[in-house]
Amino acid sequence: MSAARQPVAVAVGLMLRPDGSFLLASRPPGKPYAGYWEFPGGKIEPGESLLHALAREFDEELGVTVRAAHYWRSLRVDYPHALVDLQFCRITAWDGQPRGREGQELSWQTLPVRVGPILPGALPVLDWLAQQRGAAGAPGQCADGGDGGSSPDAASSASSGGVAGTR
Repeated sequence: MSAARQPVAVAVGLMLRPDGSFLLASRPPGKPYAGYWEFPGGKIEPGESLLHALAREFDEELGVTVRAAHYWRSLRVDYPHALVDLQFCRITAWDGQPRGREGQELSWQTLPVRVGPILPGALPVLDWLAQQRGAAGAPGQCADGGDGGSSPDAASSASSGGVAGTR
């Protein structure tokens, strides 16, 4: 029997343009799932807040300064190489033009996405975005009229790793 793995907290950002497009990045060579597409982000360092980690990662990885962001939803993903707690933030204002500073490709996408393969942890996010797009009300609202608070969401599963989410 193996010891329980400790989850790694990860700040993830959805850069959202007014037209509804969002930024995806390919995982760079040398990392697990290299070439898979994901929403950009990275590990939250000890003592660092979610929004500080998000701003640091977007500066380091993309060369942009995050000006407006807020927590949206969380998702735990059990990959073969790591158990991760993905904390998604919606980014609605930034300075600079995103560019891959770590060898990753970048692509502005709308639903359905035209790039692939998609990292398993990003698949539920695409479903959430599709649900929001189909919801009545102002852009940026959830189907329940909220902003994606913290009520429990049904657990789901994605290929190559178990996924459980909350919203």
